[in-house]
Amino acid sequence: MAQNGTRVVITGMGTVNCTGLTVEESWANVVAGRSGIAPLTLFDHSACSVHIGGEVKQFDPANYMDFKEARRRDRFCQLGVAAAKQALDQSGLTITEDVADNVGVIFGTGTGGLESYTQFVQGYYREGAKRIHPFAIPMVICDSPAAAMAIDWNLRGPNFAPVSACAAAADAIGLACQSIKLQQAKAFIAGGSEGSIHLAGILAFDRLGAMSRNNADPAGACKPFDKNRDGIVMGEGAAAVMVEELEFAQAHGAKVLAEVIGYAATSDAFHVIAPAENGVGARRAMQRALQDAGVQPAAIDWISAHGTGTQLNDKFETMAIKDVFGEQAYNIPITSTKPLTGHMMGATGALEVIFGIKALETGLIPPTINYQTPDPDCDLDYVPNVARERRIDTFMSNAFGFGGHNAVLVLKRFTE
Repeated sequence: MAQNGTRVVITGMGTVNCTGLTVEESWANVVAGRSGIAPLTLFDHSACSVHIGGEVKQFDPANYMDFKEARRRDRFCQLGVAAAKQALDQSGLTITEDVADNVGVIFGTGTGGLESYTQFVQGYYREGAKRIHPFAIPMVICDSPAAAMAIDWNLRGPNFAPVSACAAAADAIGLACQSIKLQQAKAFIAGGSEGSIHLAGILAFDRLGAMSRNNADPAGACKPFDKNRDGIVMGEGAAAVMVEELEFAQAHGAKVLAEVIGYAATSDAFHVIAPAENGVGARRAMQRALQDAGVQPAAIDWISAHGTGTQLNDKFETMAIKDVFGEQAYNIPITSTKPLTGHMMGATGALEVIFGIKALETGLIPPTINYQTPDPDCDLDYVPNVARERRIDTFMSNAFGFGGHNAVLVLKRFTE
């Protein structure tokens, strides 16, 4: 991903999700195979057929932002700011007048403030127009986390929100890298957030027929690549990384956690929900990400799969990996962490990048839990149920979304 010698690195990470309120807490639970999926508690779900999800527990927005501001922000915005603050703090970057113009935010989402929107509409029909919240619009719009971060920390560089469904956070990281290469800024907070666990979110996704209704076994409901997989489990949360130009990061003494060397995005141009036949859009994204990274398929030590636990996604992602990697595909460990975190939609791509960076650091590959019954259509090495010790130097992270969005990132261990 170098342009005119530019190298782009990760210097900070942050997350709040159902497995933990920090990166370290989340990682400890993920490598131990402890799922955060549990019965729903955030709203009355008696009208739903789905009663499980990945809720962020014990989250207090006042730990990350002014209480008054928190009341003006939808939950997805609160979660995003919390994750971003962790990433900024870890990077050690102090936002002064000298650097503020060169630090931006690219922070994605899938649904934005859908919960607030639903509440406002219900309030209008119940109590009339005067009950509409004066901050209704900023609470609903998808760029509110990016705007909040800029306002809170005086980040005056480029600022926007990619909205590419479940590929949004991965696209945010890739676009941040490209913007740095184009010298539009020196650093970005990048990632995504989703506050999707509410009545409208659960009902709407369930109506698509995409969700598991295995309410009796919350932690075991999501089964990526297993023959008996029956759909996603919803998760909420946020994940953020600090993306910096290498020389800029070194100048302020940041510890480099990983280097981003490749990114590609493609469109299936096929269907608003179903992935393209045989995973051709995903295949092209993986091929182009490798080309952008300047590496051969043999360089990839591990793949963080999109791995939703739906019949078509897992089958076609497996086919795409085989098309790209050939016989080598059978030797590459592949993981889906969604049975642990839930599917965090527009945030999930960034969280899976964070887990990849932790795999580089620790020499541990997280497991794909709930894998019990092999599927002839999904016959690769999915690191079933137990984390694996293995040195990782370069990994690929896949994120695919409704609408046919495909985003793929390639990261490697940093060397001078």
